[in-house]
Amino acid sequence: MLSDVLLVSAPGKVILHGEHAVVHGKVALAVALNLRTFLRLQPQSNGRVSLSLPNIGIKQAWDVARLQLLDTIFLDKCKEEKSEQGDIPVPSAEQMEKLKEVAGFPVDCAINHHLAVLAFLYLYLCICRKQRTLPSLDIVLWSELPTGAGLGSSAAYSVCLAAALLTLCEDIPNPLKDGDPTNRWTEKDLELINRWAFQGERVIHGNPSGVDNAVSTWGGALRYQQGKITSLKRPPALKILLTSTRVPRSTKTLVASVRNRLVKYPEIVTPLLTSIDAISLECERVLAAMAADPAPEQYLALEELIDMNQHHLNALGVGHASLDRLCQVTAAHGLHSKLTGAGGGGCGITLLKPDLERPEVEATKQALANCGFDCWETCIGAPGVSVTQLPPWTPTSSRPWMASEMCLSCCSPSEKPFLDSGD
Repeated sequence: MLSDVLLVSAPGKVILHGEHAVVHGKVALAVALNLRTFLRLQPQSNGRVSLSLPNIGIKQAWDVARLQLLDTIFLDKCKEEKSEQGDIPVPSAEQMEKLKEVAGFPVDCAINHHLAVLAFLYLYLCICRKQRTLPSLDIVLWSELPTGAGLGSSAAYSVCLAAALLTLCEDIPNPLKDGDPTNRWTEKDLELINRWAFQGERVIHGNPSGVDNAVSTWGGALRYQQGKITSLKRPPALKILLTSTRVPRSTKTLVASVRNRLVKYPEIVTPLLTSIDAISLECERVLAAMAADPAPEQYLALEELIDMNQHHLNALGVGHASLDRLCQVTAAHGLHSKLTGAGGGGCGITLLKPDLERPEVEATKQALANCGFDCWETCIGAPGVSVTQLPPWTPTSSRPWMASEMCLSCCSPSEKPFLDSGD
C-alpha cells in the first residue's frame, strides 16, 4: 500500500473538427487540452477518508468503518454487475441509491456536485475492494478546467481518481523513479486506468461515448467515428487561445436542431455533413505530415480548414452572435477561430502560429477580454495522465502547476505518442 503523497494530473479536451457531423456517423478529431485537473492523495491513519473539491466548494469526509459496512453489500452487487471489459463492474441504479444514502449531501448541493462525489465513492469502493480494510486517505482535486463547458472536466476528474486509487492499491506500479520530475504509466496500465475512468464517467453522465476519458488518459489526439476510437500519431503541440463566450447552451437542444434541419433539408444538410467529414480527414492528414516534417504551409492549411468548418457549422444553425464576435475580433488580428463543442455560445479555439509576435497575442487576448469573454492561452496535443514529483500545492494557490509550465513537457520529443460526450 502506498505510504507517500501521490501527485497526479490529467488534461481536458477540445473537439478540433467534426462537431455535430459525428452524431451522424462522420469523423471527429478530439485533442488533449493543456488545461489540467490535479490530484493530491495523502494516506492517513485517522480512520477517515476525505474528499475536497475546492473548485466547486465540496469538502466531505466519511468514517472508513461505516464505508466498510456498506462495502459488503456494495461489493456483492459489484460481482453481479460485470461489464464487457472483464472484472470491472458497471455502476447500477441500486448502487447509486446506496451511495446517495452514505454521501449525506448538503441540501443546497447542486446535482452535478452530487455526481462528482458519487463517482469518487464508487471508484474508491470498487478499486479498493481487494484490500483487507478500506484505506484511510485524504484526496484533494483542483482544476484549471471550467465545468460544464464541454472541455472534459469530468473525464479528467475520473482519470485522476482512477490512476491515483489504482496506484494506491498497487494494481498498477508508481512509474515515478528517483530524480524524475514527471512520468507516465505503461500502455497496459493506461488501458486499466481508462477502463476504470469510463465507469466514473458513467456515474456522472450515464451513457458517455468514452472519447473524453480516452483523450485524458492518453493525451495527444484521437479520431472518433461510430463508437470506434483510434489514436493519431502525435503532432507538435499546437498553441491556441481557448475562449469562453460565457453564453450557456444546451447540447441536447443543439443536436436536435441539426437533426431537424437534416430532416427538413436533406439535400442541403447532407453535403454539409459530408464536407465537415472531409475537413476532419484533411486535418488528420495535415497533422500526420506535421508530425513527420513540420512546415509553415501546414499552419496555413489548418487555418483554412478552421475557417471552412466554422462557416459550415454556422450553416447548420449552431453558431451564435458571441461566436461571430469572437471570430471577428481574432480575424482583425490576422488569426483564425472556430467554435468547439456544441456551439450556440460555449467555447471557441484560435490557432496561434509559432512565428506570432507576443504583443499581437496579448492584444488579441485583451480585445477578447474587452468583449466580456474568458480567455486562456494554452496548447493542444498535451500529454495524458501523469504522475509528478512537483512540490505539494494548496488549493488556495492562484494557479498551482501552471499550464504554461506543463506545456514544456507536452512539447518534449521524448514524450510517448498516444493518444463526445463532454460535460
